[in-house]
Parts: sequence; C-alpha cells; structure tokens
Amino acid sequence: MANTGSTLLLTLLLAIGLVFFLRAASKDRTTIVEVHSGKPALEVLEGLSLWLTARGWQANGGDPEQQLLRFRGQVSSSATLALLLSLLGAVGAACLGLVIRQLLPQLGWWPLLLALAGPLAGFLYRRRAERDESLDLRLVKEIEGQGCSLRLRAHRDELIALELELAEPLQLASDGALLSSPI
Repeated sequence: MANTGSTLLLTLLLAIGLVFFLRAASKDRTTIVEVHSGKPALEVLEGLSLWLTARGWQANGGDPEQQLLRFRGQVSSSATLALLLSLLGAVGAACLGLVIRQLLPQLGWWPLLLALAGPLAGFLYRRRAERDESLDLRLVKEIEGQGCSLRLRAHRDELIALELELAEPLQLASDGALLSSPI
C-alpha cells in the first residue's frame, strides 16, 4: 500500500506540472525594449511598418503627439502543441485512473475513463493561446545625422524575430538582453 500511495503522490505532482505547463504555454509575454539605429527615424519606421505588415500585423492608428504607432495582430495557437498537451493529458489521466483503481479495486475499471478528459488540456491551451496582440512603436529621440531611438512594446517572440531579421538592414541595435535571456 505504501508504494501505491507514493505512486499516487507522484501522479498528482505530474498533473500539477501539466497545469503549470498549460499556464506557461499561454502566458502573456509582453516586453518593452529600446533599440537604436544610425538611420533616420522615417526610414526606420517605414522599414518596421513594411516588415510588420508582411508578417500579418495591421496598422491600428497611433498618437502623433506622443510619436506612437500601434499595430494589431492575431496570435494563433500551435496545433502540434495542442495535440501534444491532449496526449499528455490523456496519458496522465489514465495513469491517475490506474492508481485509483489500485487504491479502490471495488470501482473496477471505471477510473480509466479519466483518460477521456485528456483532450481538455489541448482545448484549454488553444482557447487561452489565441488572442489579439498589439505592438507599439514609440520614437524616443531623433538626433540629426546620428540616427534615432525607438521604444518597442510587444510579445517577446516578436521582438526577438524583429531583432534577428532587421538588425542589419535597419542598423538596429539594442542591449541584447532579449537574445541572451534563457526564457
């Protein structure tokens, strides 16, 4: 009976891990980064706007007083990750059902029906991960002949893609924290 109790505890800990994985997979990771360019602000803003439009972002106004441009985009969930989470949920629920069956044999094989709850993990992920995102570009300063500084506020992954793809053509430079951070 002691082995069954410890197996139940480990199975419950795995279920808790799955819940936290679900939360992390659909967590909002909006970040603010400041970038500098040796090019004129108008050229940099035009290059960023074209790149964002090509990636499916839509211009959503802004504020000329604050020198702000705003873009909107729809973030979709990963079908592969949803499938993986459904599979992990089903296997984990089946394991829990087996442990419950060991602890309470009078229930028969009914606890194994918990495996049918597995696709719920994928459904929850898809529902939470699909959302509207915004990307804000603000001109911080422009020095004649020396370039400009911009403050970007967006999802962390989008900022990393922007930094990797546009650093050379637009002469963008930041502190590099996005690319060196492990998360």
